[in-house]
Amino acid sequence: MIATDVAIVGGGIVGLATAYQLTRTRPQTRVVVLEKEADVGRHQTGHNSGVLHSGIYYKPGSLKAENCRLGKKLMEEFCAAEGIPYEICGKVIVAIDESDLPALERIYERGQANGVVCSKIDKARLAELEPHSAGIQAIHVPEAGIVDYKAVCHRLTERIREAGGQVLTNARVTKIVRTHEKAVLTTAAGEEVETAQIVNCAGLQCDRVTALSGQTPDVKIIPFRGEYFELKPEARGLCKNLIYPVPDPAFPFLGVHFTRMIEGGVECGPNAVLAFGREAYNKTDFNMADVLETMRYPGFRKLAFKYWKTGLGEMWRSASKAAFVKALSRLVPEIRAEHLEPAPAGIRAQAVAPDGSMVDDFLIQEAEHVINVNNAPSPAATASLNIGKTIVDRLLPRLT
Repeated sequence: MIATDVAIVGGGIVGLATAYQLTRTRPQTRVVVLEKEADVGRHQTGHNSGVLHSGIYYKPGSLKAENCRLGKKLMEEFCAAEGIPYEICGKVIVAIDESDLPALERIYERGQANGVVCSKIDKARLAELEPHSAGIQAIHVPEAGIVDYKAVCHRLTERIREAGGQVLTNARVTKIVRTHEKAVLTTAAGEEVETAQIVNCAGLQCDRVTALSGQTPDVKIIPFRGEYFELKPEARGLCKNLIYPVPDPAFPFLGVHFTRMIEGGVECGPNAVLAFGREAYNKTDFNMADVLETMRYPGFRKLAFKYWKTGLGEMWRSASKAAFVKALSRLVPEIRAEHLEPAPAGIRAQAVAPDGSMVDDFLIQEAEHVINVNNAPSPAATASLNIGKTIVDRLLPRLT
């Protein structure tokens, strides 16, 4: 049996950032990270576009807005200190036509309220920044950037271990027993971890880990697959940095966009289709238990009934490359199907409430001996080091 003060379930960037911040804030605290995969950052962290978000989209005063702004600064400082490549390259959020202008104005107002360095630009200035982009107006966000979050995860792991913490892989938690004095976690391999406190940062599995801990989750995780293409080398000049559309305010998704990546190349996407499994990264992947759990959930059925037309459109873009290209061409009219090659997909752990609403902000549920992070969507990677600090601030009074 392993004895520790804090056991963190999930070796994605939020779990690792929490462990890292704990070792820095209270070095004498014993911490163990339990990751079910053979390496850290295998799921949401390792499948995102690597954008350092500025915080322009988020409601002022929300956990997303506050953590994104502070977390971005911490992430830049961490990468600079650790020699991890990152770049502040800037982005544009583009209004294609007059109908986009009211929403663009609201985004700009949020950016101003959140302290984001941004400016409204006309078509001529947009053409200077992104010569191949369509649009009649845009917001320029010069402080947005790109980074390799997988590299960040591996460096966080190194620093945690150097500080005396443990990061255990192939350690899927299958059982949690809580008493008034402690909690005991059991892994699939039969190893037991006795701890004073648990932090659940299990991402795609967070609601299930919450249930294992004896707490009823407020939400259910519904997996949405985000499918991407990548520009072939000869077409990469169509995007200089980051080109985003004005997002639909009804959804917590940003729409298909163009993202230059830190390791080279330009990614295009994602769409958002229901995944037939929480880890169903390929179109042919199918997990019957996950699908039945999704279909039986009243919140999903209400969501599907309300947005069935939007869902069909996303499914059509998934099935038809031509439809995907058409969506991309609204931003970059010169894009052609022959410019694109398939890129790895990602899965978004979307928290859905019983009433069918999609939870947009970060969601943390607490109980005795356990803190459950039950929704940490984008910009969680950008914000991770500050989310980690926030969780540590909640942990410290429990450890005294």
